[in-house]
Amino acid sequence: MIIYVLGFIIFIVGIIFLLNLTPEHITDDLMKLVFPNQSLRDKVRIAQGKKKSRKISAVLREIKSALTATGKDKQFTIICMTSFVLFICGILFSIIISNYYLMPILAIGFAIVPFLYVKTTIEYYDKHIKEEMETALSIITTSYKRNNDITKAITENLEYLKPPIADIFKSFIVDTALNCDIKSALKKLCKKIDNQIFKEWVDTLIQCQDDRTLNDSLFPIVNKLTEVRIVNNELRTMLYEPKKEYYLMVAMVIGNIPLLYMLNKDWFYTLMNTTPGKIVLALCGVTILVTSLLMNKYTKPIEYRK
Repeated sequence: MIIYVLGFIIFIVGIIFLLNLTPEHITDDLMKLVFPNQSLRDKVRIAQGKKKSRKISAVLREIKSALTATGKDKQFTIICMTSFVLFICGILFSIIISNYYLMPILAIGFAIVPFLYVKTTIEYYDKHIKEEMETALSIITTSYKRNNDITKAITENLEYLKPPIADIFKSFIVDTALNCDIKSALKKLCKKIDNQIFKEWVDTLIQCQDDRTLNDSLFPIVNKLTEVRIVNNELRTMLYEPKKEYYLMVAMVIGNIPLLYMLNKDWFYTLMNTTPGKIVLALCGVTILVTSLLMNKYTKPIEYRK
């Protein structure tokens, strides 16, 4: 068995050197498979909501866009390569334990681990951004209601803002210094944060430039951020126990395998070396993989939508 594994590793390494593959080339080829060329008709239908892009394409596009927005776009190549290596590790582990039913399950399961980790990290980053944005919009709105000058309101509060929100509003001050058109600068500001509440706040600010009576509508918009944060915190508290119980059940299922070896080696042999036992392990693997993806999908933070 070890000879087969070593032969497989040498085969993979030989292909990499023979084809002169680099992490960037491998990532580009994987992206071509995930993001196939779309016709103009398909792009229009997707934009109109009449056709949905593939789920895996949407997730990878979201991760790539988030890494680009945080200035870490080069890490996407590292993530893809890590995923590819773990994919190979899943195949090798299946070969080592002689369970070919588990091969696709472990390969896919190991391959998605880096993306799940990055997605979780991005969610924490988004949470931090929203908290900073809530503070920034609140103090800026208070100042703006007092002086009716958005440029002055932002300038006098810049020292209280933290990156990356501070950098976004600093760029607005620079734009207004170069171009006196406040509306144009606000439209550029609106595109720098992909958040529905922020866009609504900026759109209302643009309207306030022509109608000062709309100033009072800014605070209810800012309060939406607070309401979403409170709901997410309550949801996180409600889901903590179910998630803990789920992880405990998964640990028990996986932990029962070495425990079975210590309790009854004949049962362990049946589980690991007979066809019915291998099929049972494969079914457990499928169940864990599918339920973990569903749990990650249904426990993610809620977003405000109009």
